[in-house]
Parts: sequence; C-alpha cells; structure tokens
Amino acid sequence: MSDDNKPLIFEASQSNFEDLVVHNSSHVPVLVEFMGVWSEPCIKTEYAISDLAKEFPGDFLFAKVDIDEQEELKEKFSVANIPTIVVFKDGVEVQREEGELRSEELRVLLKHYDVYRESDELREQAREKHMSGDTQSAVVLLTKAITLDPSNVRVALDMSQIFIDMGEIEQAQNLFDKLPESAQKLDIGLSISSQLNFIRLAQNTAGKSTLQAQVLNSSDDFQARFDLAVCFIAEYDIEKGMNELFYIQENQPDFKEGAAREMIGMICNMLTNSNPEQSNTYRRRLANLISE
Repeated sequence: MSDDNKPLIFEASQSNFEDLVVHNSSHVPVLVEFMGVWSEPCIKTEYAISDLAKEFPGDFLFAKVDIDEQEELKEKFSVANIPTIVVFKDGVEVQREEGELRSEELRVLLKHYDVYRESDELREQAREKHMSGDTQSAVVLLTKAITLDPSNVRVALDMSQIFIDMGEIEQAQNLFDKLPESAQKLDIGLSISSQLNFIRLAQNTAGKSTLQAQVLNSSDDFQARFDLAVCFIAEYDIEKGMNELFYIQENQPDFKEGAAREMIGMICNMLTNSNPEQSNTYRRRLANLISE
C-alpha cells in the first residue's frame, strides 16, 4: 500500500475513457463501475469500492460510469445489467462481474491483481485454523497480523469473534468496545454486535435446557419459545431460533405486540450482508405469513 498516494477515484466519460481507463491500466488495475445513481445496489458497490480505493491509495484506479449520461459507453461495452464491474489491465478488459459486490468480495477480486494486505492473508489462515478446531494457532496468527498491521481493524474483529466462540464474552465485549465506530459498523462488526446483544439477552433467560423442557411440556408456552429462540440465536444456531419465532408468528402473531415478527426482521437485517440468500428466504416466509 502506498500511503503517500491519493485514492484514484474519477468520473469516466466518452471523452476521457481512453486516457483515464485504457492508458492508465498499463500502470495500475482499473475498476470501472457501470452504474445508475438511482440504483441502491450500484450505490452500495460504489461506496465499497471507494472505501477500498482509500485503503489502497494509488494501487488501483476506480472509474465510475453513469449509464444514463454515458449511453455510448454503455452500448460499446454491452452493459445489460447494473452494477457491472469491468476490470482493465494493460489496455484491455480482463474481468467482468455483474450485480452488487460487497467489500469482502471486492477484496478477493483485487487480490488477483496483487492489491491486498499481508495481514488479511494471515486473517484467512487464522480463520481456516479456527474452523478446523486449532484455535490456539488462529490466535497466534491474528497476533502476528495485528503486530504487522495495527491499522487493520478487521484483525481485532476476528479476535472478538474467536473470543465469542470460546465463550469469553467479557473479553470479546471489551475488545469490541475499544474499536472505532467505523470498525463496529463493518459487516463483521455488525454481526459481532448482534451476537453480543443476543448473548446478553440469553443470559437473562431461564437457560436453553430449562426452556426446551418447558416447550416440550407445553407447546403453546410462547414466552418459553421466544426465550429459547434468543438462546439459539445467541449460539448462532439461526435455523433453530427462527423456527421458534415462526412458530410464534404462525400461532400467536400478537404475542407481546408482534415481538416475534420484530425479532425475525432484526435477524434478517443481521444476515443481510453475511448471508443475503438466507435473509431473503426468511423475509419471504414472513411476508407470506403476514399476507395470509
């Protein structure tokens, strides 16, 4: 990363495209977003690429093409859907992606063109170690990553997630609270914040085992089902938690003034970035119930 450089973010047009995109792609990769300013997926992708251009100043160029103003470019590059990301290298198109791209997906794309942080490589190795059960090695790798690159807040977020998975909730919360608000609002930060909130809520219930026994004894104990859902979600067992909430929504939609519906919506929002397909499935299921 070249900290002395400025982020390369420009508006591209028919008149400057050759110089701005084609010629510059001989020096750095150029990401061109064909977009509509009225499209939310386009705007989200634009923000994500702009943030990365600021994180990697001078390492790649980001050119934005408004398809409503640049009809010739839209036709020249056969853009049928927006957003469309076209990567140029050495004067030619080398990659094309359609649809909204989130930050982590864009990082993967940029890595193909040698735009990445070594600390993120260590994060990926740590994630694999943790998922395979070797959490001790994961912590060692994350410690190395934060020493190498103290400004990479995602390393600290990964460490917070490991603390949660280990049941060290106080350590996870303390570490999370020390991070800047911008880090807490990243996709992984919002996920961790939601998990910590549900863990705190679960600690105020009778406990999963007791609640499961209560539900088994009385299937219409909606308070027990609601609290059980909280416990499941605190353990990130989303499917079991949602099943309990949907049972309440189907059989007692007015429970606590629609508390089940409200929590289903909250979890859908929590999943929007990490698992949009699952989020949309639950949203459709809820919409079908409400419309009946």
